[in-house]
Amino acid sequence: MKKTLMALGTIAMLGSTANAQKVAFEEFDLDNGLHVVLHQDNSAPVIITSVMYHVGAKDEQPNRTGFAHFFEHLLFEGTKNIERGEWFKIVTANGGQNNANTSDDRTYYYEVFPSNNLELAIWMESERLMHPVINQIGVDTQNEVVKEEKRLRIDNQPYGNIFKAIKQNLFKNHPYRWTTIGEMEHLDAATLEEFQAFNKKFYVPNNAVLVVAGQFDTAQAKTWIKKYFSAIPKGAPVQRQKYEEAPITSTINATWEDPNVQLPMTLAAYRTPSMKTKDARVLDMISTYLSDGKSSKLYKKMVDDKKVALQVGAFSNSQEDYGQYIIYSLPLGEVSSESLLKEIDEEIVNMQNNLISENDFQKLQNKFENNYVNSNSTVEGIAENLASFYLLYGDINLVNTEIEIYRSITREDIREVAKKYLNPNQRLILNYGPAKEKTAK
Repeated sequence: MKKTLMALGTIAMLGSTANAQKVAFEEFDLDNGLHVVLHQDNSAPVIITSVMYHVGAKDEQPNRTGFAHFFEHLLFEGTKNIERGEWFKIVTANGGQNNANTSDDRTYYYEVFPSNNLELAIWMESERLMHPVINQIGVDTQNEVVKEEKRLRIDNQPYGNIFKAIKQNLFKNHPYRWTTIGEMEHLDAATLEEFQAFNKKFYVPNNAVLVVAGQFDTAQAKTWIKKYFSAIPKGAPVQRQKYEEAPITSTINATWEDPNVQLPMTLAAYRTPSMKTKDARVLDMISTYLSDGKSSKLYKKMVDDKKVALQVGAFSNSQEDYGQYIIYSLPLGEVSSESLLKEIDEEIVNMQNNLISENDFQKLQNKFENNYVNSNSTVEGIAENLASFYLLYGDINLVNTEIEIYRSITREDIREVAKKYLNPNQRLILNYGPAKEKTAK
């Protein structure tokens, strides 16, 4: 009976995937190099206007980290035609919402409006690009905002510095070695002229993609886009240095003390290839196999059965140039870091030496089919996917075809990728624990 129900569930899921609508889009370039993507969706009277800039933390200097994230805040300060403090008021007054986010590779801004406000949305994003006001008042204001964000989200958050600890040990040459939020002393030391130069270099139309998605008239949208964006001058081509890391050939051991935690966390982190590779997708599957849900291998073994861990997880943090594959665990009681690693390594070795079961493999396929449907289930999700696949992957058609890469992955691929990347001599072992009490002098 259980097998019958599982089979029926599988058929239903695959059926929903087969019926998932192909994402239709149109794309063109303006003379200034801005790439434009249009996606019509008339299911609701809503439009999303978004701009993704190919600038992230990896485009910063080692002594000026945090610039890209800082600009995520700074470029809401105002423009030549939008007074300081008015940006959010305009959006709210017109029934909209907006936000932005930054990664090591890109910065993304977007507005969601009722569809009758498309011209307003296009104009606002053109203003952000053409007429930003970058002055000392704005810099000083956002400096305090970013500092507060860092205090809340990282400095005073349990395990808040995990990525900082991992990245600075996995990378020696690549700018991925620092965090997206950066160091506050670097922002404090930066001059207004440095911020203005950063804007001039990276916030140019030929370093961006504009996506309009939702309910709109195509001809009218094109008219407004050309009206508001065509006059923005093309910037100098962005020259990026290519950084390569030497292979990790022996285990890196590191520790980190965090005053906000009471339980030590054991982490194993591996440097992995670009998110554009098939291997990166295989690692996504491996992390799902190991720790996604209570029936996953590591959770069932270490938390449910052996009761040696309070929590265990694995995830692949894929990025444009390199990625990080991270496995972490919190001990239950006095279980040692070595014991936790032993349990984790046993599962990895088993995966390297044996094919995962057909049943487990089918579950993985089902989950990734479902993820594909969900990723394109909202207009907001489609807009960001279109921007990302164009700007970071160099293949916008992946919005429809990436699922084929996952479908092509075999059990043999999973075994071989585990052998290739998840070996003890290729990793960082990080013991992330409570701060030790300092002895009084």
